[in-house]
Amino acid sequence: MKPKKLAKNGKVNSFDPQVFLDTAGMARKVAEFRRNESIYTQGEAANSVMYVQRGGVKFSVVNGSGREAVVAMFGPSDFFGEGCMAGQTVRMGTATAITPTTLLVIEKDELLRVLHAEHELSDHFIRYMLAHNIQVEEDLIDQLFNSSEKRLARTLLLLARYGKQDQPDRILPKVSQETLAGMIGTTRSRVNFFMNKFRKLGFIEYNGKIKVNKSLLTVVLHE
Repeated sequence: MKPKKLAKNGKVNSFDPQVFLDTAGMARKVAEFRRNESIYTQGEAANSVMYVQRGGVKFSVVNGSGREAVVAMFGPSDFFGEGCMAGQTVRMGTATAITPTTLLVIEKDELLRVLHAEHELSDHFIRYMLAHNIQVEEDLIDQLFNSSEKRLARTLLLLARYGKQDQPDRILPKVSQETLAGMIGTTRSRVNFFMNKFRKLGFIEYNGKIKVNKSLLTVVLHE
């Protein structure tokens, strides 16, 4: 398989992480994790990058007083653990599978080797990671300025992968209200209140699994 070329209009075709991995012939290993199983923990040595093939992962951080906050969620086609590429020697948080999850584990040195050798693919990968960093910044702004109701709506839409795929995954991986509360910085009771409100308004369908309807966007867009 050859690297993607420029389209006729001169723009680079969209980056497909799996194509990137297959094209580069990168050495990696497959790792399987059960629901709630730890992938790595805060403070461990950071020497590999993970790519999600199937399932879901939450990334949480614990402060000095023992308080935990969920700061990111990852799903299929997402990379995480890339801090080691920027000089982090230890993991800054804990990654946990929230559903049965399949990962590709790529050693840092192997990824660096391929990025140095495949310049076109390296450009794609850098753009992809910059887009991820932009989302992290948007998450911080969301935490600082938006209500807990709007933060919950945005989180559900992100988990459903609206804006990331032509056909978003409207059925979310099983995620607890405690996890959602940790992600948006509120209590489980507030999450429960808003989930019931969203269901009554037809924004979501909530019966064991969560189905997100596009109409939930009205909560995020409403000033």
